[in-house]
Amino acid sequence: MKQTFSFTEKAKQIFVLLVPILITQLGMFSMVFFNTIMSGKYHSSELAGVAIGSSIWNPIFTGLSGILLAVSPIAAQYFGEKRINEVASVVKHGIFLSIILTIIIFGFGFLLLDPLVNKMDLPSRVQDVAKRYLIGLSFGILPLFVFNVLRSFIYALGRTRVVMVIMISSLPVNFLLNYVFIFGKWGFPEMGGAGAGYATSITYWAILAFTVYIVKAEEPFAAYRVLSDMKEFSLKRCTEILKIGIPMGLSTFFETSMFAVVTILISRFSVTTVAAYQSALNIVSFLYMIPTSISMALTVLVGYEVGARRYKDARDYSWLGIVLAIIIAVVTGLFVVTFRYQVAGLYSNEAAVIKLTAYFLIYALFFQISDAIQVTAQAALRGYKDVNLAFMMTLIAYWAICLPVGYGLAHHSQLGAIGYWIGLTFGLLAAGIALSIRLRFIQKRKFIAVETN
Repeated sequence: MKQTFSFTEKAKQIFVLLVPILITQLGMFSMVFFNTIMSGKYHSSELAGVAIGSSIWNPIFTGLSGILLAVSPIAAQYFGEKRINEVASVVKHGIFLSIILTIIIFGFGFLLLDPLVNKMDLPSRVQDVAKRYLIGLSFGILPLFVFNVLRSFIYALGRTRVVMVIMISSLPVNFLLNYVFIFGKWGFPEMGGAGAGYATSITYWAILAFTVYIVKAEEPFAAYRVLSDMKEFSLKRCTEILKIGIPMGLSTFFETSMFAVVTILISRFSVTTVAAYQSALNIVSFLYMIPTSISMALTVLVGYEVGARRYKDARDYSWLGIVLAIIIAVVTGLFVVTFRYQVAGLYSNEAAVIKLTAYFLIYALFFQISDAIQVTAQAALRGYKDVNLAFMMTLIAYWAICLPVGYGLAHHSQLGAIGYWIGLTFGLLAAGIALSIRLRFIQKRKFIAVETN
């Protein structure tokens, strides 16, 4: 990454990092898509089992991955400071933490998987598929976590295209393995939905192998020697990652779990309402990848500029990223609202579901804008390694504003399920405003510190 001077140069730099990150996110989304669609082609019960297994795994994965993604802002700041040895050390200890977290997950999974699935009162076949899918998926936890650490390292150096190429190359592998294991082709056992878990695990190992080769053999990554001398272990370095990573992980977990709770609460409404809500949420989640990708680029850029002590550039990147996310949210939101009936028709053939989905999508426009503000403001703060107060702000916004307001409007007014959309929008907007104020405060403090010195 190079120093930029004008807003045009900064916007270009954001897009240079953003586009490959977005394609990578779409690639990861495609794996879930392949698992779901191909399991559904096998049998509806297999689809249900995979969906249940994914709903159990996703909050855990996103929360723990959030801890490991702390490697990105830490490494970016050290990179900006030209401290190569520190960058390598952070990455190595991120890998150590990946191993520790994997062991913890296996321990809890061994003790809690059966009781958790059994309490969900599912049909026996669905329950069996969910268990076997999660068992298959568990063999890919370690490579997935280590890949996320190495991905954070690659992102910190600004080489986001590398990860994009790795992810795109892995998609045909994942599709082929799904076909082989789900349907039992070429002499392999026919495992149904559970086969999707094993296919995904093998794909994760392939992705990790490709990434390890790149990091060890290609410049500029090889110069950092992040995979050599793995005997080094420092509790202090692990603590450094956890101090940033735990608030990041918890923030992500509570956001994901909030949406899971809303989904459960909406399940009390009619089947049409549930189907419409899930369709609208799927559309919004797909579009959310854009501000999420901007946020990842923002964390790296802000972290790098802070490490280089170019605080004005860090400030400019922060607000440019937030404004860019808002503009894209408005444009994509207006597009979806304008063509809401056509978009809703992609998810259902039932007139009632299409009509209600289209109605939900009107409110989704404001939801997208609010979400774009909060995710990018939070990402900029992560670039400054300011995460503790940001975590508390988002926790309050998610669980003390989003859910209570949504529940009150949905069950104590004439709005019905739409009340949850309003509650989510209101809470996310509150988070965005609070995080933006905090960001402004941190930036002023940095400038004052520079002027004092």
